[in-house]
Amino acid sequence: MHSRSKIVQTENTDNNVSQASNSGWFNRFLATVEWAGNLLPHPITLFACFAAFIVLLSGVLGYFDVSVIDPRPEDAAGRAPDGVIYVVSLLSAEGLARIVTGLVTNFTGFAPLGTVLVALLGVSIAEHSGLLSAAMRGLVMNASQRMVTVTVVFAGILSNTASELGYVVLIPLAAMIFHSLGRHPLAGLAAAFAGVSGGYSANLLLGTVDPLLSGITEAAAHMIDPEYIVGPEVNWYFMIISTFLIAGLGAFVTEKIVEPRLGKYDPEEATIELAEQKMEALGPEEKRGLKLAGLAFALVCGLLALTIVPEWGILRHPETGEVAGSPFLRGIVAFIFISFAIPGFVYGKTVGVMKNDKDVINAMSKGMSTLGMYIVLVFFAAQFVAFFKWTNLGTVLAVKGAAMLQALGLDGPEVFVLFILMCAMVNLSLGSASAQWAVTAPIFVPMLMLVGFAPEVIQAAYRIGDSVTNLITPMMSYFGLILAVASQYKKNLGIGTLVATMLPYSMIFFVGWTLLFYVWVFLLGMPVGPGAETYYTP
Repeated sequence: MHSRSKIVQTENTDNNVSQASNSGWFNRFLATVEWAGNLLPHPITLFACFAAFIVLLSGVLGYFDVSVIDPRPEDAAGRAPDGVIYVVSLLSAEGLARIVTGLVTNFTGFAPLGTVLVALLGVSIAEHSGLLSAAMRGLVMNASQRMVTVTVVFAGILSNTASELGYVVLIPLAAMIFHSLGRHPLAGLAAAFAGVSGGYSANLLLGTVDPLLSGITEAAAHMIDPEYIVGPEVNWYFMIISTFLIAGLGAFVTEKIVEPRLGKYDPEEATIELAEQKMEALGPEEKRGLKLAGLAFALVCGLLALTIVPEWGILRHPETGEVAGSPFLRGIVAFIFISFAIPGFVYGKTVGVMKNDKDVINAMSKGMSTLGMYIVLVFFAAQFVAFFKWTNLGTVLAVKGAAMLQALGLDGPEVFVLFILMCAMVNLSLGSASAQWAVTAPIFVPMLMLVGFAPEVIQAAYRIGDSVTNLITPMMSYFGLILAVASQYKKNLGIGTLVATMLPYSMIFFVGWTLLFYVWVFLLGMPVGPGAETYYTP
């Protein structure tokens, strides 16, 4: 990545970082979580096993004619002809034929795949031109000392539009900034980590995670309503307000809890030469590039606004004339691509990194090359989701689960506390947002729809649980990188030390974000996104 060498330290850290002591209940708990997580196979293997298990389970349940009464109205699309939903066995000749003939289309038709690929093409141009890195450095390094903490957390949240950028660039940079201000560098690292990972789902802009999750949610919703549409923008309003909440809470925890606990920093604890650290300010060309890129972004937004804001906007809904359900919102991924690609090229052209179309194509190619693991994961996840749908297992579980919730009296908004907590706990062992949602959405989206809640609200609640425990699970893919960076400033730092530092963020984010969810959705009655409903009515 352009300018990455300016920020990321080239000196390798000692990989043999000492582990935290096993004494004390907290470290024993962490050791148990790590042990349990290490027992799990690779997520790709996990999905392959899940898919095989669904085939076997459908054969057993199909043999015993397990079924439920279809709760949908008689005139609803997709309702069972006789009003009864049976588990369909894939452990049969017909099932095997469906599996082998649908293997390719399950993969190519998996909703999140195409949307993520298209969005990432534009983000890759902005990333490899250096625009995102320069914007992040400019945002953090120009902040006043009074505002530097909240700015670091805020920048971490915004960095989520470009996947690993916050982990690779901002977290090491934040540690340097805090040290240069005479503050504890681990407090800066913790603040940035809290924004990048704890606030993973929040953002002011739509990013690659939005189409990824909405595609999985839509596929799960189709088990109850085959015509239901879940666009990438459905959580946008809630994620915008969440950005400011997480930035404020992250700054509060850093300054009132984490930094006092860390105490005064002793440079003798560092494993690197702190005097050699460089934190280069933006050069004249970079500043000029940012100005021109900002102007290009404003022009793109202005042109897009003309298609949707006026009543005569050509991308409004062709029949109702409304924004909800319009081609603009349904095609939002295309506009994410444009909004990153054009300013990214303008910046790259200005600073001399991108001279022609070949450089743009190379940037997009590099972005695609990072998705090899994701594409393999999607292949097996797509099979699992398709098998789950074909067998009717998701619908049967949803009907039985919804009946259980109603019997327990948990069919009101209070059910989301348990749902968010469950997602947060699952995230400790299955750190990938897409992997976890691909497993849980086919069960909980139909279940909570039958209780009466819309998929958009269910997805928003999931995003809270999925984010808040990213900070404290060694299963998170970048946890090792964060540990390595932290060990540069504190020798013999172990997993328990890092997790103990981040635990206050997880706890306060969970409480604060869940309260915001209830106030925003149920107390104020505000939609979580454009055209999003709170309640589902068949």
